[in-house]
Amino acid sequence: MLILYLIIMNTVAYLVMKKDKIYAQEGNWRTPESRLWMLAIAGGAPGMWLAMKKFRHKTKHPSFRNGLPILSIFITVIAGWFL
Repeated sequence: MLILYLIIMNTVAYLVMKKDKIYAQEGNWRTPESRLWMLAIAGGAPGMWLAMKKFRHKTKHPSFRNGLPILSIFITVIAGWFL
């Protein structure tokens, strides 16, 4: 059950980052950073980190550049401990 939850959360987080990047390029409404962090904390940090690297989005923000890798490692270790 935990694996399914993490797959869903990381997929959603990845897609939200992708959508936010597209909206940023078009000058449209953006996803608030607080919502991005809520997704990351809820388990989507690895997917969001992957999207950040792939789409080069939020890479100038130190909180994302440093926080997402740390949170991703933390989530991975905790998930591994429970499995």
